[in-house]
Parts: sequence; C-alpha cells; structure tokens
Amino acid sequence: MARDVDLDKVAGLTAGFTGADIANLINEAAIAATRRKADEVSFEDFTAEIERIVAGVEKKSRVLSTNERRRVAYHEMGHVLVAANLPGVDPVQKVSIIPRGIGALGYTMQRPTEDRFLLTVGELKSRIAVLMGGRASERLIFDGDISTGAAHDLQRVTDIAIEMVTKYGMDATVGQRTYASKPLMFLQAAQDAVVSAAEDTGREIDLAVRDLVEAGDVTARRILAEHRSELEAGIVLLIDKESLTAEQFAPSRAKAAIGQAAA
Repeated sequence: MARDVDLDKVAGLTAGFTGADIANLINEAAIAATRRKADEVSFEDFTAEIERIVAGVEKKSRVLSTNERRRVAYHEMGHVLVAANLPGVDPVQKVSIIPRGIGALGYTMQRPTEDRFLLTVGELKSRIAVLMGGRASERLIFDGDISTGAAHDLQRVTDIAIEMVTKYGMDATVGQRTYASKPLMFLQAAQDAVVSAAEDTGREIDLAVRDLVEAGDVTARRILAEHRSELEAGIVLLIDKESLTAEQFAPSRAKAAIGQAAA
C-alpha cells in the first residue's frame, strides 16, 4: 500500500459497505495497480475502483456530440449545485461527463460520510430536490427544452416519494398508516408494491407523490436560478476536465478558476 493512501478517506467513501464489499474493493484495487505495472496500490487505485463499483465501468468508446456533452454537463452540474446548497444530503465526491455503465451518459457520485439508519422528512425531501437538479438545470439553460436524460432520476424520486407516503406515513393528508399490502421484496421498486387503499385514498396518494416531486423540482430550480453564475463557472471546468473531484468543483474555486482564465 502506497503512503498516499488515507484510510480515513477510504472509510468515508465506503460507508455502508460490508466486510465482503471492502475485501472485494481491496482485491480490485490491487488488480488495478497490477494492470498499470505499479509496485504499490495507490489511493487513486482505491478511488477508481470505488467509482467503478458505485457508478459502473467507464465507456470512453461511447462518443457524445458537442451539444450532448454540453447538455449532460449542465445536467450533472445541476445535481452538484443543488446538493451543495441543501442540508442533510450526502456530499458529492465526484462529477463526470464520461459515460459509465449501461445508458449513463454522465454521473454525480455522492457518498455518505457515515453509516445512516434513519432519515427525516427534510432529508428525504432534499434528496428529491438533488435528483431533480439535473432536469431543473436543463429547463433553466435550454428554455424549458428538457431531454430524456432525467429518466433514472425520475424513477428514483418516484420511489422515494411513494415510500414516504405509503410506507412511512409522511404525508398529513394521506395519514400515518402503511398502505403497502405486503413488504417490498429485495430489490423491488417502490412503485411495484401492491397498495391497499380505497379509490379516493389512492387518488390522494397519487397527488401526494406528485406534490413531493413537484416541490423538489421547485426547490432545485430556485437554487439554480440563484446560483446561475456558479453553474456556468462549473460547466466550463467540467467540459474541460470531463471529471471533477470535490476539491476541484467547490463553487468558490470554480468561480476563481474562471476569473483567472478570463484574465
């Protein structure tokens, strides 16, 4: 193991990993070091493998047009800026416009700094707002001409909102009871659960879910409108470097970098 490996940082990036996950990470990091014919496993090997586990394998062969790269950059930076301006969200570790996995044209990697077992209403609403940040950014920059890039984000916000309303009793109108007639199976999406409710209550559930998502969108759009200059500064850096770490995309540093470039 190289001297640059900070195990505290590795621990922070692997919150929620099981012992087997960490053992696999160490093995994969060693393989990555071997591929580059190194004598030691560096911190970069660890972070690259954490990224691969969390976000998928890089697909550099998937070439995007200039317009698509620009749109993806605005989308991902939208997530970043909303996350930076809301409490109770996992910090962003990296943002990239390099395609990864199946269908992901870019990604924003958030990792918790500690294991969490409880989430509040406010924290869940903030998560929804962060997920809506990508589409909100597109809507702001491209005069409402949104794309299909938010499909996965919408799936995730729908899952969160459904569970808030039907599982955790977090909507005052629908009430504090569980409406899912059976527990969710492992890896089953929230919208696949069978909801046991009268027709009128079912409509209330639908409206409550919609309201949670729309409220998150409003929050995201407000934040991005207020921080548009930081959004533009971050885009220049992201398109130039393709990937930015947490230290590189701090809004104040982004603005400073753009000022230096202009000078």
